[in-house]
Amino acid sequence: MSRIADRLRSLGLILPPPLRAPPGVVLPFRFVHVIGRRALIAGHGPQGADGTFTGPFGKVGREVTPEQGYAAARLTGLSILGNLERTLSDLDRIAVWGRVFGMVNAAPGFERLPGVINGFSDLILEVFGPEVGAHSRSAVGLAELPFNLPVEIEGDCELKD
Repeated sequence: MSRIADRLRSLGLILPPPLRAPPGVVLPFRFVHVIGRRALIAGHGPQGADGTFTGPFGKVGREVTPEQGYAAARLTGLSILGNLERTLSDLDRIAVWGRVFGMVNAAPGFERLPGVINGFSDLILEVFGPEVGAHSRSAVGLAELPFNLPVEIEGDCELKD
């Protein structure tokens, strides 16, 4: 058992299964694309235990509270970890997190975007620790996100040889 798998278990965290896209939706790309020692991570949203996108849906600052947005960003982190594990076979292959780009489906005037994406950052630091889990990050507000998701997050990791 890998160190990261043990850490997830000790925290009581369960990675979701592969995404079950909404009916009629085709997603013709890799969720994780490994090029050399880099794992490029496509945009992910929060998933439930059944693999589908999970709510609440809508704009943070209107239908979704900042606290719910934070929780959605944390679930999005678990979705990303699930796809990384399926692609890499072992999350211990991650040498260091690189850049993270957090997008918030923000209501007009909602400015607490970093606090929402902290749900992701806090999870990664909790699971990987401050050396491997440290990352650079942006948190931006957008007028719309796919499927009315409250957050979408993408990024990259450097892998061990």
